[in-house]
Amino acid sequence: MGIFLLNILLALAWAALLGEFTGTNLLAGFVLGYVALWMMQYVMGASDYFVKLRQVIELVALFLWELIKANLRVAYSVLAPFSSMRPGIIAVPLDSKTDLGITTLANMITLTPGTLSIDVSSDRSVIYVHGMHVDNVEAFQHEIKDGFERKVIEVFE
Repeated sequence: MGIFLLNILLALAWAALLGEFTGTNLLAGFVLGYVALWMMQYVMGASDYFVKLRQVIELVALFLWELIKANLRVAYSVLAPFSSMRPGIIAVPLDSKTDLGITTLANMITLTPGTLSIDVSSDRSVIYVHGMHVDNVEAFQHEIKDGFERKVIEVFE
């Protein structure tokens, strides 16, 4: 966490040197600070910050990609003259065991159009998901487990 805060401070220092605290200047300062810290890791000691930041970026990119795909699929379902919806409630077994991991997974599922996380079992081993397009139960489970859950586990566990 210390290197992340140092990276934030470097971004703020960069924006202060430029005299404008805009999003572009802060982002540029963050990227430049990241590169500087990455080059100095041999002096400061190795840190998992560089791996975790890459994993967080991959998780956000995956979520945005799935969000775009889901929006297009729901829009097509609404606008198509013949509905292809096959709604269902599916029990998806969980590998994630932390509260933060399960909460993040549930929120990502809910924020994606066409899916809604309904409940988590009391032993936290299953999440129940309502899907708007459930053609194949195993494929639906596999999509959640190999997509969102795998990336959430990488980042938070």
